Amino acid sequence: MKRTGLLLAILLFPAAALAAGDAPSLPLLGALVVMLISAKLLGSLAIRLRQPAVLGELLAGVMLGNLGLVGVHVFAPIATDAFIDMLARLGVLLLLFEVGLESTVRDMMKVGPSSLLVAILGVVTPMLLGWGVGAWLLPDQSTYVHVFLGATLAATSVGITARVLKDLGRSTSPEARVILGAAVIDDVLGLVVLAVVAGIIAAADRGESLGLWSQAWILGKALIFLGGSLVIGSFLSPRVFRVASRLRGGGLLLTIALAFCFLLSLLAGLAGLATIVGAFAAGLVLEPVHYQDLAHREEHSLEDLLHPLATFLVPIFFVQMGARVDLRAFASADALVLAAVLTMAAILGKQVCSLGVLDRSLHRWAIGVGMIPRGEVGLIFASIGMGLRLEGKPVVSDVEYSAIVIMVIVTTLATPPLLALLLGPAGPRTPDPPPAE
Repeated sequence: MKRTGLLLAILLFPAAALAAGDAPSLPLLGALVVMLISAKLLGSLAIRLRQPAVLGELLAGVMLGNLGLVGVHVFAPIATDAFIDMLARLGVLLLLFEVGLESTVRDMMKVGPSSLLVAILGVVTPMLLGWGVGAWLLPDQSTYVHVFLGATLAATSVGITARVLKDLGRSTSPEARVILGAAVIDDVLGLVVLAVVAGIIAAADRGESLGLWSQAWILGKALIFLGGSLVIGSFLSPRVFRVASRLRGGGLLLTIALAFCFLLSLLAGLAGLATIVGAFAAGLVLEPVHYQDLAHREEHSLEDLLHPLATFLVPIFFVQMGARVDLRAFASADALVLAAVLTMAAILGKQVCSLGVLDRSLHRWAIGVGMIPRGEVGLIFASIGMGLRLEGKPVVSDVEYSAIVIMVIVTTLATPPLLALLLGPAGPRTPDPPPAE
C-alpha cells in the first residue's frame, strides 16, 4: 500500500509543472516524468500478463490522454505539445533504425520464395480489405482516406512477432524463419506503400491531378531511394567507419551511426518520402563488420549503445500515440463498428498470406497468425495520417485514429495465445520422423 501511494505521489507531483512555472522547460519536465513512469508501470504490468511492453506503454497514453473525462485536464497537453512531439518523432526514427539493424540486406536475400510470397500477399490483401472497409463504412470520405486506411493494415510488427516466437521457444523453427523473413519484407513493402500513398495525398492536397505516370513516378522514387540508399550506403558505410576509427575520443560509434541514420532520414524527407523510410534503410545498411574496429575499441555493440537512448525516447512515442486516442469517439456506434470491422479485416487479411507457404510440411495457419500483430508499425502509419492534410482536414480523423489504435491493441493481444495454441508450449520443436527407406 505504501509503495502504491509513493508511486501515485511521484506521478501526481509533476502535474503541477504542466500548468505552472515561468521556465518554459518546467511543463516539459513534468510531462516527461509522468510519461516515463506511467509507461514503465503499465509496461511492467503488460509483461506480467505475458504481453509486449509496448501494449502497456500505449495504454498508459490512453489513460493519461483521457483523464479529462473525469475532470483532470492537466495531462491533456501530452497529446499536442510541440516539444513532446519532437521527442516522439526522434523516438520513432530510433525505433525504425533498431528494427533495421535486426536484419540485413543479406538476410532479406536469403529468406526464400515462401517468405517473399507470404509478404506480398500479407501486404496486398489487408490493404484491399482496409480500402473496402473504408469505402463501405465511410462513404462520405475521400477515396484517398479509404486508401490510407487500407495502408495502415499493410505492415507487420517485426519486433512483436520476434518477441512472441522467442517466448514460445520457437524462434529457430522453420515457421519462425518464414514469419520473420516475411515480416521484414512486409515492413519494406509497407513503407513503400506508405511513401506512395502519402505522396499521392500530398499532391492531391496541392490541387495537382495525378495521372498514371505521376503515380508511377512516386512509386519509382520510393524504390529508387530504397535501392539507392542500400547500394550506396553499403558502399560508403564501411569506409566512413574506417575513417572514424582513426579519430580520437569516445562515443564515436554511436555518434557516427546516429548521424548516418539522421542523414538518410533527411534525404528521405527531401525526396518526399516519410523520414522513417530513411531510418529503416540506415539500419538495414549497417552491419557489424562495418564498424567492428570501433565496437572492439569501445567494447560495446551498436545495439547496446542505442538501447539507453531508445529506452528514453521510444516510450514517449507510444505514450503520445495513446494520448491521442479520444475515448469519447467510441460513444458513437459508427466508431465501434469501424473498429470492429477494421480489426476483422486486419486479422483475416493476414490469414490469406498463409497461402503463400510453399512447403507443405510447415504449419500454414501458424505462419498466418504470426503475421497478425501491427504494433508500432500501425501506430506509425496512423500518426503520419494525422499529419497529412486533404482540403485542410487530417486524412485520419480522431474517430479513425481511435479505431486504428483499437485494431493495434487487439491484433497485439491476439497473437501470443493463438501462436501458443498452434505451435504448442515453449520447448524444442519435435523433429520430423526420418523418411522410410
